[in-house]
Amino acid sequence: MPLEIVTVPCRSDNYAYLVKGDDGVCIIDAPEAAPLIAAAKARGWTPGALMITHHHGDHTEGTAELRAAFPGLKVMGPKTEEAKMPPLDMALTEGMNGGNGDAYTVPLDVPGHTLGHIAFHFPNAGVIFTADSLMAWGCGRVFEGTMEMMHATMQKLAALPPETLIYSGHEYTLGNMKFALSIEPDNPDLLARAEKVKAQRDRGEPTVPVTLAEELATNPFLRCHVPAVARAVGLPDATPEQVFAEVRKRKDSF
Repeated sequence: MPLEIVTVPCRSDNYAYLVKGDDGVCIIDAPEAAPLIAAAKARGWTPGALMITHHHGDHTEGTAELRAAFPGLKVMGPKTEEAKMPPLDMALTEGMNGGNGDAYTVPLDVPGHTLGHIAFHFPNAGVIFTADSLMAWGCGRVFEGTMEMMHATMQKLAALPPETLIYSGHEYTLGNMKFALSIEPDNPDLLARAEKVKAQRDRGEPTVPVTLAEELATNPFLRCHVPAVARAVGLPDATPEQVFAEVRKRKDSF
C-alpha cells in the first residue's frame, strides 16, 4: 500500500511525521507529544514505532509521553547516540533495513549536525526523512561533526534519485531562502521557488516536502561545485568541500 504521511507541526518550528504503511504506523521524531497524539487519534491510528533521527531535545522530548499514550510503542534511534537518547528498544545502524512494500526502511548515517544523526529512507516510496541534515533550502548547523563530514553527508543525500521527496525537521525555509538569494541572486530556479515558498507560508502551509531535484537546483549547500557559488563566497579556485565550509560559516552568522 502507498505510504500515508501526515506532517505534524510541533513546538515553534519543528516538524514530526506520522507514516502509515504495510507494517502499521510509525512516528518520525518526537519534538512534543500532544500534537502527535492528537493527529494519530483523529485518524484512528495507533503508532507501533517511534523512529528518532538524533539526540537533540527538540526531536526527543515527547518520547516518554508517547510511550504512555501508545502502550507497546517501540522506540528506535541511532546506536552511536544511544547514551544521549531516551531508552531505546532498538539501536539502529546503517544496514539495519526492514519493513515491507513502500514501508521498507533504510537507516542512513548522515553525520555532521550530530555525530550519530541518521535519516530514514523509504526507497520504494521515494521519500526520506532527513531531520536536521539536509533541510529545505539549507542544512543543519555543524554542532558535533566537521565541515568535511557534513559535506560528505550532503553528497551522499545528493546521490539519491532526484524525484525523492525530502521531509526535513524544521520550518526554516524562509530564512534559508534569504540566505540562498544572497549567494545566487540571479539563479532563475531559486527566484521561481522563492515566489512559491512565500505563497505557501502566506497560506500557512508547510514548505516540506520538496523534491531533491528542486534542492539540487536551488540549495547552496548542494551547489558548492557550481562556479557561481564558489565565486560568490570569494573562493573561485577552491574545492567543493572548501566552498561548503565557507558557505556554512556564512550561514551561521547570516
